[in-house]
Amino acid sequence: MSDRICVIGGNRYFGRLLVERALAAGHQVTVVNRGSAAPPAGADHVVADRDDETTLGAALGSRVFDVVVDQVCYTPVQAAVAARVFGGRTRRYVMTSTIEVYDPASAALPAVPLGTPVTEGVVDPAGWPVAAGLPWYDAAYRDAHYAEGKRQAEAVLARAGAFGFVSVRSAHVLGGGEREWTGRLAHYAERVARGEEIAVHAEPLPTVFVHHEELAAFLLWAAVGSDFTGPVNACSDGFLDVHGLCEEVAARVGRRPAYRVTEPGGAASPFSFDRHYAMSNARARDLGFAFSPVAGWLPRAVAEAVAATAVAATAVARPA
Repeated sequence: MSDRICVIGGNRYFGRLLVERALAAGHQVTVVNRGSAAPPAGADHVVADRDDETTLGAALGSRVFDVVVDQVCYTPVQAAVAARVFGGRTRRYVMTSTIEVYDPASAALPAVPLGTPVTEGVVDPAGWPVAAGLPWYDAAYRDAHYAEGKRQAEAVLARAGAFGFVSVRSAHVLGGGEREWTGRLAHYAERVARGEEIAVHAEPLPTVFVHHEELAAFLLWAAVGSDFTGPVNACSDGFLDVHGLCEEVAARVGRRPAYRVTEPGGAASPFSFDRHYAMSNARARDLGFAFSPVAGWLPRAVAEAVAATAVAATAVARPA
């Protein structure tokens, strides 16, 4: 059956892949963004700023949807605009959230025993306090309070009452080679290949990851393949720490990683953590979606990153 899907954002990385997969499956897809990039062929394109309620509503016109997938909701203010604009336009709303909502360094959260996978109930959007009056319009403030912005955005949409709401709390996303816009895997590929030191904590704790293709598949399934509501963790099976990740890179580039242990509280490389918030994917599995083991796709993701960084280095070195 064909569904009418609206994707807010969706112009890069796994969001674009989500749009491509939805189109390939025969769904009618509308992409809403500010016009910085055209959507894949076959998608309806609405150019609007999601922060401007009046303009967004006017640009959507009479369009209605079966489901909205919001890739770029970062604050309770944005969530409130979305709730008002899409209330009455859709029966289901899926927000892409993040593992960072569980970061114990960013909020007072219930204690989770070390090594115990974190479940969705640790952060309940139905009861999370919302402070819409904070300076969410300030980019620096928003970036510094990314996790709290996501928690409050979930809370606003969960309480909107105008649609069934799902928050997909994504693990750290890897894969895609040069399409991997975070550049974090490239960071490791480059540093290991060059023999440069990688800053790590004295005892880095494991975390969870998800492949960009599997996350796109899960978002599409959450949108049109199931009718559950509430938060759900999206991560591959298996924990992985920064040493395991670097060992995989080392096996690909043929060079041992060099580590530098940071002082307590010091800055470390992107996936070195001194706090525990590795997620459980048990709810997703119970709902009917089985994630693959991280060990099954990590070698391919690392190979793509190594190849992409090698191509980039060659391009820089090539004379004009």
